[in-house]
Amino acid sequence: MNERENAKQRTQLLTKLRELHKDTVADAQERLKMQKKIHREINQTIMETPKTVPEIAAETNLPSHVVLWNLTALKKYGLISEVGISGEYFLYSPAKEVK
Repeated sequence: MNERENAKQRTQLLTKLRELHKDTVADAQERLKMQKKIHREINQTIMETPKTVPEIAAETNLPSHVVLWNLTALKKYGLISEVGISGEYFLYSPAKEVK
């Protein structure tokens, strides 16, 4: 087989794979879009004053476990930080920019 035939076979295979997995790709894209929306909502909520998980959940109308999971991810990547405690809950705020 020459290079041209190999390239044609790869193209056909990729086309078949895209068609076979189009639902999975669409689902992943939709989940990512929703996750980014949630992160924006959380960041907007804590922009002015630090807030606890229940406060963020109340303001965003998201379940507490969803807020906590997303706060954990944002904290892991240094986008937010714990800045204190209110009662038995941590207060969350956007992370300070590092120069």
